[in-house]
Amino acid sequence: MGSISYDMRNLFSQLGQANDADSIRRFIESKTPMGDAVLLHEAAFWSASQANFLREALLDDAEWASVIDALNSELHGPRQTSAPR
Repeated sequence: MGSISYDMRNLFSQLGQANDADSIRRFIESKTPMGDAVLLHEAAFWSASQANFLREALLDDAEWASVIDALNSELHGPRQTSAPR
């Protein structure tokens, strides 16, 4: 059994989201900026099971916590737009 890499791609996979780089970028771009008062796991765009996973992983300081913190920072930061291709 292989070990899991706790990174953004695998977090998105764990959440049942598309996890290629473009899909992650589009997800973050479409959800930012979240209001400062909105906790990550309380955002309206998560399903109940996704929200529970995020909340529990942070409360338990699980292996996912640092990746979830990074996602939280991305979503609460200023809106990022990609350079035209």
